[in-house]
Amino acid sequence: MPESYIKRILDARVYDVARETPVDQALLLSKRFKNSVWLKREDLQPVYSFKLRGAYNKMHRLSPEQRERGVIAASAGNHAQGLAMAAQRMGVSATIVMPRTTPSIKVDAVRSRGAHVVLHGDNFDEASTHAQKLVKEKDLTYVHPFDDPDVIAGQGTVGMEIVRQHQEPLDAVFVPVGGGGLLAGMAAYIRYVWPKTKIIGVEPEDAACLKTALERGRRVTLPEVGLFADGCAVAQVGKETFRVIRHTVDEVITASTDEMCAAIKDIFEDTRGIAEPAGALALAGLKKYVEREGIEGQQLLAVLSGANTNFDRLRYISERTEIGEKREAVISVTIPEKPGAFRKFCNSIGRRNITEFNYRYSSAKDARVFVGVTVEPGGEDLKALIDQLAGEGYECEDLTDNEMAKLHIRHMVGGLAPEGVGGERVYRVEFPERPGALLKFLSGLGQRWNISLFHYRNHGAAYGRILVGMQVGPKERSEARACLDAIGYRYWDETDNAAYRLYLGSPDSGH
Repeated sequence: MPESYIKRILDARVYDVARETPVDQALLLSKRFKNSVWLKREDLQPVYSFKLRGAYNKMHRLSPEQRERGVIAASAGNHAQGLAMAAQRMGVSATIVMPRTTPSIKVDAVRSRGAHVVLHGDNFDEASTHAQKLVKEKDLTYVHPFDDPDVIAGQGTVGMEIVRQHQEPLDAVFVPVGGGGLLAGMAAYIRYVWPKTKIIGVEPEDAACLKTALERGRRVTLPEVGLFADGCAVAQVGKETFRVIRHTVDEVITASTDEMCAAIKDIFEDTRGIAEPAGALALAGLKKYVEREGIEGQQLLAVLSGANTNFDRLRYISERTEIGEKREAVISVTIPEKPGAFRKFCNSIGRRNITEFNYRYSSAKDARVFVGVTVEPGGEDLKALIDQLAGEGYECEDLTDNEMAKLHIRHMVGGLAPEGVGGERVYRVEFPERPGALLKFLSGLGQRWNISLFHYRNHGAAYGRILVGMQVGPKERSEARACLDAIGYRYWDETDNAAYRLYLGSPDSGH
């Protein structure tokens, strides 16, 4: 039972390398949400993540013979850094298998601590499979990033510190979840000491392996996982972690990419620290919980679990932040193409802060304006704005939740396709961002269809994103789908997307 972990956690050897991190009150968030919001600052560890705790505790428990053989692990980055530092401190040879999508800041950090890095696969599960192969080939000692009692106990010291530092029971604790090691260790300890405190796991909505497992009553393997929160990009929760979690955790909340981006900004404004997406995940869940429950005056804590993110990814994060906070709306407005219409429309917007404005002449009758505008969170303000514009005779469409509009259209507004671009089908494609991935996509398409539209933008994230238009005849559509299936990247047919129809479509596009 989970109680068996209490002694393990109390005896865990972590402070040879890890530090006891502070619990800081987030004053701005506390005032905004009318609750006392606390952050457990695991981003302040020597490797900027909690993972050092479990890795070192496991290394300490290995026999001399196991250490002599050398250790190996699969990791998306933070466990790798923790194990590399632990191995360096103990004088043990370490090999780390990392997904090729791992941010370079994590790869470089692991190499700087003397570990041998092997880049393999697009996610943790593919890297883990390769690591197991190397274990057999080279007789190495495998150190699992989460599904191991000694690793779980090491991570559980985060919960032990919170109990000691806060002194009185919290109302709820929010913990990020990948494979479940941190949540299992913290939940086992906190549930035992503070039985009435709610313990809530938070997962990315596109990598919700624990939430799915709890709903089905058994572990499942997700067919694919999102890579934005690479520290939590796990397709299956651990066997041992799931055993502990199902007896100790109250619920699991999921957060979107935009919500994680908003949480990163919140953390920066309160601490001046920059969290990685997985590091801000728990706070994103805390915010959703407060909004859902309508609570006030409670003591709430989120674990800020890591700060290992590429600097160039901040560009993408900043773009998505206000939408994630529901403080920015993206709308399409049709205005008459005549002198003074543009100024009149701006007057209708009033004193609202305009964050983005894309416009181009497209016909003698009408023009379409792609607008980003600041709104009050909650949705009522946006509805009032759209109702106001509609009352003034403007045709409006809300594109705030339209992925294609946010990822591509806002960078491409330049007029509709000319007549003659017939049979255009438009596909949005996502692929693991690594050298050669874009070439693989283009090579897979071959020369079968004429490409009539193309947009690709590298913003430092683990995903590359493409919008491609191809002239595909009605009888060739199944063939085009088969071609995209064979390439193996996730894709969506966006030909009927309102944003495409309004800004890029052709009058004779054939759909």
